[in-house]
Amino acid sequence: MSRKYLLIASFALFAAMPVAAEDDGDKVDRTPKINGTLRGKYEYQTEEGEGRFQVRNARVSITGNVTKVVSYKAEIDLSDEGKIKMLDAYTRLKPVRGLDFTIGQMRVPFTIDAHRSPHQQYFANRSFIAKQVGNVRDVGATLGYMFNVGFPIKLEAGIFNGSGLTDQKDFWTNNINFSVKAQFMLPRGFNITLSTQKIRPDHLSVMMYDAGAYYHAHGWHVEAEYLYKHYADNAFKAVHSVDAFVSYDIPLRKCFFKKISPLVRYDYMSDHSDGMRYNAAGDEDATGSLVVNDYQRSRVTGGVTLSLDLPFVSDIRLNYEKYFYRDGAIAKPSERDKIVVEFMTRF
Repeated sequence: MSRKYLLIASFALFAAMPVAAEDDGDKVDRTPKINGTLRGKYEYQTEEGEGRFQVRNARVSITGNVTKVVSYKAEIDLSDEGKIKMLDAYTRLKPVRGLDFTIGQMRVPFTIDAHRSPHQQYFANRSFIAKQVGNVRDVGATLGYMFNVGFPIKLEAGIFNGSGLTDQKDFWTNNINFSVKAQFMLPRGFNITLSTQKIRPDHLSVMMYDAGAYYHAHGWHVEAEYLYKHYADNAFKAVHSVDAFVSYDIPLRKCFFKKISPLVRYDYMSDHSDGMRYNAAGDEDATGSLVVNDYQRSRVTGGVTLSLDLPFVSDIRLNYEKYFYRDGAIAKPSERDKIVVEFMTRF
């Protein structure tokens, strides 16, 4: 039996497993919990002398429990760069301690930075790994298992349509995308995360491999991540991407702000293709070829985050981004040197 059918059979078997009946004496809080994230910002491109206001996110999510073992989440973004998008929509089963099964629409378990929600980001704009190279949401099912060997280890594996979020109704495929992720939560604030993912945006498969680590303790967050993206049949040159940053929290007393966090980041990616074929006019075309959608560049971002309350609840992010493009590269309108002032509120 092929690996693809083994994966499908394993997920189907787990989904069909009976779960323990709920004890009538156990009370379950079924009250839905509503959360939201608002991110409004102003950006000024220093070389062009032009600026803009933007609502980057206006997310609202509902989570809750149906029974002790069944929970759910539904999340929509009312303004993802001006567009309405349905993001998460899934049911999760937890039949035994440490084990969970999730089915629906979700972010694929892959990388460190791409898996962060907007309110958990350290910078106003996402890294290249999180935005261009490794950012995938899809419809499918995942298994998760957490156990302890002296320190916690979390394993996640999933299979997905490959249709994305909007092409579901008449989408049928004999191809299965998959993702596998392992997190090692080491003592004293250290974490190592390894993950791999296979996608098929168009006519050929793309494999991605990611390794990252961070230290989070005593006010410090130090993180580094590397992603390698390989296209089948050498249809496009392999992509390399790096994200590394340092942040330090300085508590403030008798001040309007709770803390201030200076931070600096370096990120890089080589020429990148989204895996789709395009013709000479730039339109998607099955007779075309893979092209460079994002030109090779590196970026240095520096700034401070001013927190009005607990971290990732109400922050003001002040960033300056400096881009360095390779010779012959064409910079996109919003991928240039800029000053960013962002207000993020989580409720």
